[in-house]
Amino acid sequence: MSDNSGLTLFLDGEEVGFTRGESIFQVSERHQKDIPTLCYDERLEAFGACRLCIVELEGARYPVASCTTKAEPGMRVTSKSGRLEMHRRVLLEMVVSENREVDVNELAGYASQEMTTLVDRYDARTGRFAGGKSGTSRADDPNPFILRDYEQCISCYRCVRVCAEQEGDYAISVMNRGFDTQITTEFGGLLVDSACTFCGQCIQTCPTGALADIKALRAKDVEEPVEKTRSICPYCGVGCAVDIMTKGDRIVGIQPAMDGPANEGALCVKGQFAFDFVHHPDRLKTPFVRNDHGQLVPASWDEALDKAAAGLLAAVNEHGRHSLYAVASGRAPNEAGFLMQKLVRAGLGTSYIDNCSRA
Repeated sequence: MSDNSGLTLFLDGEEVGFTRGESIFQVSERHQKDIPTLCYDERLEAFGACRLCIVELEGARYPVASCTTKAEPGMRVTSKSGRLEMHRRVLLEMVVSENREVDVNELAGYASQEMTTLVDRYDARTGRFAGGKSGTSRADDPNPFILRDYEQCISCYRCVRVCAEQEGDYAISVMNRGFDTQITTEFGGLLVDSACTFCGQCIQTCPTGALADIKALRAKDVEEPVEKTRSICPYCGVGCAVDIMTKGDRIVGIQPAMDGPANEGALCVKGQFAFDFVHHPDRLKTPFVRNDHGQLVPASWDEALDKAAAGLLAAVNEHGRHSLYAVASGRAPNEAGFLMQKLVRAGLGTSYIDNCSRA
């Protein structure tokens, strides 16, 4: 095993340590250097497409991309200078010159504000490179989850890479080159006809809102501010951490927690999009029991629980404990699922219990 002790380089004049295999960007990030980037996602292999993370390296003729350049002992790296800041500003001006707009709603996705933030930071709203708009949006795609607004695409390929590297789906890819570059599915079809599982990973990594959360954007005109509450997805036993987005007293969207220990920024289609039942107008608000005529009528909780208990005991007494089978709701909290299996196993004496959700 190689010894990483004693490996150092000079970062903005300061000698800092690093581990062999780290990129200059990773070393700089660990030492609180604010290097901009648009194509970088720490969960993905470094790509070096946007060139915003360039740094000056002593002995190199031109600035190098810090995300794809490995740290080496004795390197002398400059992460910020007048020359670098000028390069970054011009690059941002050129990037946004092909986009329809700079500002997108924060409900679009987790990373949707990254480009807007950098454009404002570098005062790059000059419009001096304004010209043709690249990217052809797919307004004809009827899927209810993912907005394909490719006029906002900057060809960072984070969506393509997260689909391949994290999900293993390879549902989306890149076609053409240069100004005609386009994110697409096989044969240029609809997402529902592709290998897409609608996990939403592409939405959450997109830095411009080119791929956006259709369901969350339904609330873009609601005036209340967006608040996020950390919770756990109830749909299966994995325990994915989520951030529930609310406006006022209504849930408007779900985002995966990038620091979630079980999911690390990933969710399935149910965890990402299946929340409408919370505010559904048909959701029951009071228990119902059948009267002597077999009709369902409103009842108190005590009446409903007593009737349910009597029915369960009658079934056990008449047909035995294995005549009962319980199914827990995937929309119930994990604590409720635990109590359900405790009731069935300890209270009724059977192990015939399942859950309607799957990991």
